[in-house]
Amino acid sequence: MVLNLAPIPLTETLPGQVVRVHRVTGPGRGVRLRLATLGIRPGALLRILVRGPGGPLLVETEGGRVALGRGLARRILVLPEAQGHQP
Repeated sequence: MVLNLAPIPLTETLPGQVVRVHRVTGPGRGVRLRLATLGIRPGALLRILVRGPGGPLLVETEGGRVALGRGLARRILVLPEAQGHQP
């Protein structure tokens, strides 16, 4: 169950939160393909592990853990998931 219908950038999530990838914005098909190989693609569940001020985000995907710079994380639009869903 989706809690909020408006997608938000991954940078606006909180540690411990589980989100579903809505889409990746901006140019760069290569970036979208690379993210997809890391498990970050539309429909994928992510759990935010670490989100420090100004630093990279550490997220858990269905395939492992990935560190993302803020510029890239800002381009990943997500929808918060209801509790109980896990990546």
